[in-house]
Amino acid sequence: MERKSIMILMASLILFLASCGGVSDRPVGSGGWLTGEVNEKFETVTEHLGGFGKAMWEVDYRFQELWWAGNDGNWKYAGHQIEEMEEALELGLERRPERAASAQQFMTKAIPDVEEAIGERDPEMFERRIDMMMNTCNSCHALEDMEFLTVKPPLQRRSTIR
Repeated sequence: MERKSIMILMASLILFLASCGGVSDRPVGSGGWLTGEVNEKFETVTEHLGGFGKAMWEVDYRFQELWWAGNDGNWKYAGHQIEEMEEALELGLERRPERAASAQQFMTKAIPDVEEAIGERDPEMFERRIDMMMNTCNSCHALEDMEFLTVKPPLQRRSTIR
């Protein structure tokens, strides 16, 4: 199940329980781990979803897979990874809108440029565009006073998927 579907399902469950009257403070979840009033449950779920750091963790994974897919010429897999990366960023920015200005160049230029190279199935264009994407990542990190987070090409694969 996609994470967006899981979030919608969790929110729906909480809203359903709240609408039942009198059961809004009843523990829910496997083993009853989600406790408190409805708003407290929403806060707990929010904490579990995390802020931008968890989105960046996924973006890092997707970037590495994208890099390898493009270098392997596995264009369908590269297309899948860039779509997943974009979704992870969109959800992260929804949770942390104050990061949106710094991410603007990445969302409006870097992603579409790499998508174009993937669509063209052009290895040289892909290499140039993915390098520009890395530079955009590093510029965004600098804008957020996190210049110590330097994105570079991956040195080895983390996944068995080719």
